[in-house]
Amino acid sequence: MQRREFIKTTSAAIGYTTMGVGLMASITNQTTATQRALIFDAMGEIREVYPRKLIREMLDSGLNAITVTLCDPKTFELEAYDTAMEGIAHYDRLISKQHDLYMKALRTSDINTARKQNKMAIFYLFQNSTPFGRNLELVDTFYNLGVRSTQITYNYQNWAGAGCKERTGAGLTHFGIELVKKMNSIGMLIDLSHANMQTMADAVDASDAPVIVSHTACQAVYKNTRNTTDENLRRVAKKGGVIGICQIRPFVTNIRKGAFDHYLNHILHAIKIAGINHVSIGSDRDHRVIEMTDEYIAELKREEGNNFDASHWPLFIDELNGPRRMEVIWDGLKKKGLSERELEKVMGLNNYRIYKEVIG
Repeated sequence: MQRREFIKTTSAAIGYTTMGVGLMASITNQTTATQRALIFDAMGEIREVYPRKLIREMLDSGLNAITVTLCDPKTFELEAYDTAMEGIAHYDRLISKQHDLYMKALRTSDINTARKQNKMAIFYLFQNSTPFGRNLELVDTFYNLGVRSTQITYNYQNWAGAGCKERTGAGLTHFGIELVKKMNSIGMLIDLSHANMQTMADAVDASDAPVIVSHTACQAVYKNTRNTTDENLRRVAKKGGVIGICQIRPFVTNIRKGAFDHYLNHILHAIKIAGINHVSIGSDRDHRVIEMTDEYIAELKREEGNNFDASHWPLFIDELNGPRRMEVIWDGLKKKGLSERELEKVMGLNNYRIYKEVIG
């Protein structure tokens, strides 16, 4: 706790300006806006099938850091533990295999190192707390293996709380409060994506540290069970947290053409409600250029299981369907009137700040 308070006080004292200077020092030879800025996706995809050419294009677009989901969040009990272990081993092998392009990130300073080496810093996330079961010692186990962020819930009820698709409005459980305190104590970032609004509110209030909602959208802009109310946007921001706006089209709008402008409206609304220091990008998306082929539909069905609903596809927004999407978002928000300093915060510095405050 003392270390975290010191970091929080220091961060407030130096402000974003000093942070930005330090992050910019090693990239003065780069020229485009997103190459000069720190670009940090709060939750996105890195897949083994990505060819090196695609990874290099992601890096060239300016993407410096990303948090990835390790395993299937729809699992429980022993299966959840086993798949979590397998997920860690899988990404460790992937990063080792592409060590000239990727770096496993354990602390925020790893982002700076990765940028100097023209690599992408990859943080590990569980999208459900089910790998812990009811054993808080497993939080330490997975932290020691590199997991730096965990969602409290994923859609439905677990030991810790209720997800956004649960039938009742139950919030954080007694075990959930213990889990929040445990994660606080070791510097594991609490993620409240996929939680219902009561669980989200309870967890924010119970936490001693800022929390993140890494991939969501705004309920006031478009009603969807995955989206966050203005009340909770304010609650997360008041605690010093960050809200990442996702790029899953059905969460943003029901239209298929012209969805990009609706996506930008979610970001702008979140900024209006939560403030410029508390909004970021959490894409929740693939970096490949997706074509809705039979093979891709089959891949989605395998991955999504009961979550698959053909009426929701395509998931992608046309303008963001590819590896250079962060450039597109930067330009789109700039046209909407955001200054370069505001863009730097939304596109990366806000995520950097909360990771520095919570995980160190």
